[in-house]
Amino acid sequence: MTAGITKEFDRVFLQLQKRGLLLLSDSSLPSVSRLIAGDSLRGSWWTHERAHTIFAVNEMIEDHPDVLITKLISKKVTFVHRELWAEIYSIGVAREDWQLKGLTAGAKQLLKTVEAEGTLQTNDLGKAQGAKAGDTARVLETRLLLHANQIHTESGAHAKVLETWDTWAKRAAFRAKRKDPLAARRFLEQRLAELNTEFTGRGELPWLALLKP
Repeated sequence: MTAGITKEFDRVFLQLQKRGLLLLSDSSLPSVSRLIAGDSLRGSWWTHERAHTIFAVNEMIEDHPDVLITKLISKKVTFVHRELWAEIYSIGVAREDWQLKGLTAGAKQLLKTVEAEGTLQTNDLGKAQGAKAGDTARVLETRLLLHANQIHTESGAHAKVLETWDTWAKRAAFRAKRKDPLAARRFLEQRLAELNTEFTGRGELPWLALLKP
């Protein structure tokens, strides 16, 4: 790893520590891509001249032991610092109405299977079922009903590793501390509201989106 990339990582990670939340990419809110590319970022960061650096820093953040990856803000990849893990965990295991309302039979069955197994790879479900599971998993992931992580299989295909929050907590060496889920949601709402105000953003949390009339 070059000194330049390490320096960029340190700068970006400092912002994650400061704010608790950081997106991979967003047009206004703090994100890895904008912190590295600056105002020159237009469209997809993959085509930016600093794409290599953005990719390398992104991988370093993903591998950091104090980082949780979720689809928390506006269904986008969101990095969450350990400081806020208790809030995410408490919401994830709460099984509130907004999380469960309107789930399809397939989503309910997949959630039940993951809860029974602790962890599950979508590519282990068979080709047809696995393809459907990927779409279903996205629904469960954005409702924080489970933790999901995308991987490359030996064949080069994409798959998701799905796990319960308790399985994730054990793997991440996180001593799960439950907080009141309402208080946890309100805390994250306030944190995101501050970011939206500061950066003129439009970030949205999943429960607020689902509770819209």
